[in-house]
Amino acid sequence: MKEILADIARWQAEGKRFATAKVVGIEGSSPREIGATMAVNEDGVVAGSVSGGCVEGAVVAEALAALGAQEAVLRSVGVVDRKVDLIGCARTLSYGYSDDEAFAVGLTCGGTLLILIDPEPPQYLEDLRELVSTGRPYVIATVFASSDEGSEETGEYFTTMNQGLELPRVGSSMMIREDGSTVGSLGNPELDRVVGRDALGALASATTTKRHYGRSGQSRAQEVGVVFDVSALPPKMVIFGAVDFTAALAKIAKLLGYTVTVCDARPIFATPERFPMADEVVVDWPDRYLEKHRDSIGKRDAICVLTHDPKFDVPALTTALKTDAGYIGAMGSRRTHEDRLRRLEEHGVDLTEVNERVMGPIGLDLGARTPEETAISILAEIVAKREGKSGPFLREGSGRIHQSNEAARL
Repeated sequence: MKEILADIARWQAEGKRFATAKVVGIEGSSPREIGATMAVNEDGVVAGSVSGGCVEGAVVAEALAALGAQEAVLRSVGVVDRKVDLIGCARTLSYGYSDDEAFAVGLTCGGTLLILIDPEPPQYLEDLRELVSTGRPYVIATVFASSDEGSEETGEYFTTMNQGLELPRVGSSMMIREDGSTVGSLGNPELDRVVGRDALGALASATTTKRHYGRSGQSRAQEVGVVFDVSALPPKMVIFGAVDFTAALAKIAKLLGYTVTVCDARPIFATPERFPMADEVVVDWPDRYLEKHRDSIGKRDAICVLTHDPKFDVPALTTALKTDAGYIGAMGSRRTHEDRLRRLEEHGVDLTEVNERVMGPIGLDLGARTPEETAISILAEIVAKREGKSGPFLREGSGRIHQSNEAARL
């Protein structure tokens, strides 16, 4: 959503109506993740993407139809002689692959997209713009399915609880800030409370996901489907060692969305002028820096020790293992790493944990030689470790390319 906020603001200033289309479910291969959003105004102008081109035309047509756009605009995207009964209503549509429809919608990757189209603007746009402008995290919770079919299975107790409560409207949404405060509503205070609580859990794990509830937030009911679109703080990468490889690694890590800190105990090398791409350049001993910041380093974060000097990297790795970092890597030859392991053991470090958590020598075996190539091998290893992959050639594998988040799948 944040990528299209400027376009939406401009349309609102011009008095243009618009509809949003959001990916709320995926199955199999998909070009975009859950939460990918596109907006279409009443003139047929498009911002954002939900499929990278696969089903854009079909989604634009549905969005314009939901807006009740003028006939000329509808015809311009191929909506001809079609009676639309859901003008002004949100609806969730499924776009999947089959022999008959693959080329009709262009989704030939074999997956299925569940897309929510809503012609009503959300209540939280101004608040969302403020959060985005200041870089603060948030979650948008949106109802993508709402049905009382099967509600009898929840039993008499839930039926009594739900008396007088209407099902929430598909498209109802609210924004949850990191402090738990909310803007908007899904339909009733109890459902808002439960969804708000779960949204903070999704934010803590930085995982876009979806769940089902009863209309009062009951976890064992299946009446209401809610997707959690999470915008968390960017992951951190801490690089120890102000060397040429550091500059290349910091540059590529920034492209992947990391907040990068370069740390070295030598003030002559650790300067902002040498590493302008880093968010922070710190003059400090690696272990001392980590002791100060260990509680703020989580499973999404990476620690890269590029010093390959015992007086720096042994203390750094000893302290890094006390953090929750999802990735710890150490540069050096195989002989250097063997010496490093011996020194770590002498310092009382459990080598079993080192072998489980420390990637050394650092990086995938790509045959990298230059600092830039080495940086690519390191980032590739970080991605592979995060996704539970070993990094073989794609053509030599089989099955699905992407391992979908089970909580986010249909």
